[in-house]
Amino acid sequence: MLGSGLGNKAIAKHLHISEHTVKFHLSSIFQKLSVSSRTEAVAVGVRLGLIML
Repeated sequence: MLGSGLGNKAIAKHLHISEHTVKFHLSSIFQKLSVSSRTEAVAVGVRLGLIML
């Protein structure tokens, strides 16, 4: 969903979780990928084969 450009609110609604939970998980993802933005996370995810666009 991040790769599709969805915002936190849309991701939360789609997954039926709170926006806070989405932010928490994105923060964990950013840390694990050593990135600081959504764009970087998607780029690294694609490069590592974690995201198929």
